[in-house]
Amino acid sequence: MNDYNSNKETGKALIPRLRFPEFQNSGEWGWKRLDELIEEFIEKTKKNFEFPLLTSSRKGIFFQEEYFNDRKVASKNNIGYNIIPEGYITYRSMSDDGNFYFNVNNICEKGMISPAYPVFKVIENKVVSYFLLLKLNEGKEVKAFITSNTQGSTRKALQLTTLKKLKLLIPSLPEQQKIASCLSSIDEVIAGERQRLELLRAHKKGLLQNLFPREGETVPKLRFPEFKDSGEWEEKIIGEIGETINGLTNKSANDFGKGSPFITYLQVYEDSMVNLDKCSFVNIELNEKQNTIHKGDILITTSSETPDEVGFASVMLNEPAQDTYLNSFCFCLRPHKKANLLPEFSRYLFRSNLYRKQINKIAQGITRFNLSKQSFLKVLLLIPPLPEQQKIADCLSSLDELINAQQQKIELLEQYKKGFLQGLFPNVYAI
Repeated sequence: MNDYNSNKETGKALIPRLRFPEFQNSGEWGWKRLDELIEEFIEKTKKNFEFPLLTSSRKGIFFQEEYFNDRKVASKNNIGYNIIPEGYITYRSMSDDGNFYFNVNNICEKGMISPAYPVFKVIENKVVSYFLLLKLNEGKEVKAFITSNTQGSTRKALQLTTLKKLKLLIPSLPEQQKIASCLSSIDEVIAGERQRLELLRAHKKGLLQNLFPREGETVPKLRFPEFKDSGEWEEKIIGEIGETINGLTNKSANDFGKGSPFITYLQVYEDSMVNLDKCSFVNIELNEKQNTIHKGDILITTSSETPDEVGFASVMLNEPAQDTYLNSFCFCLRPHKKANLLPEFSRYLFRSNLYRKQINKIAQGITRFNLSKQSFLKVLLLIPPLPEQQKIADCLSSLDELINAQQQKIELLEQYKKGFLQGLFPNVYAI
């Protein structure tokens, strides 16, 4: 048999490892070219913001303003954007890492999307829409095709005219529908768990807003009963709290990959608590040994392409087991022992609204935004007594534990879905 009738790697019949009972005797799956299953849809907007502006991402399809936190990132002139009706499929035709993700518009009757996103629909009675999405995003023959047919050295391009040549291994329509129904039910469970996660995050956001004083105030709106009569929080500028220490500089690409643990920019930006398990590694010279990071250090991002990522903090809650260093796009604030600042409280203080508003005002740049130490050290903080710091930290960290547990639950469900999906698709390694 040729490559399109059997699995080239094993010679086994093209049937899945897991199959619903009613299809056990249905024979092998068959090969179909994508252009037999879909029709390209080309319709352009004739006026600006004619329809809701959509973003197709690896997390799904969203209204752009929601995805970018109420910011429009598209050109003000969006005449000529692609229209995508409800139920139609799109994807970004350019990729920085060679991965492409396909989404169906299931959020509005008609939307518009950048011309860089082709739009197509499935041909009825040829393929089930959700099954095709599963194939395009998870099928091994798809990944092999994309690897062989994308163009570009740094950014990969996958035009729809090329994608249409893809050959997919598919079963009969009833079996497609059965697989789609099964996996979409798992999607519904995952979606429900994601909603719970968003509710937890929204609750935390509300607490952060109310457990810390707002601009122009010296006490928080929400205060634990035992601190109702504890008076105003103490005003301090950051320069009174501690001293700054630089991250590593003058490193070349050859210095990375082995050596001592190295805290990356993303580690600092993404989490208020440093996770040493995610460290990269770097070779260290003797004259850099004094730049090690210790328990209680507050690590600050200082340079980014967007002002929203500058000045984010992550705190070392534990002493590293070995010498650990910091990215050059960050610096460290090391509080004095007399600062009376708990590390557990710092991780929330340095992400509070009052702190973030001040940072956004002093981040400078046009194409890249930077935070100077001089400006940073003048930022005003409001700090309560140690017992109140501990109470706030305990409250928010317990909520973080719930959020982390919910994230892990979702990850396990996604792994379950992926494993189930692999069993429901024939094991194809090459096309």
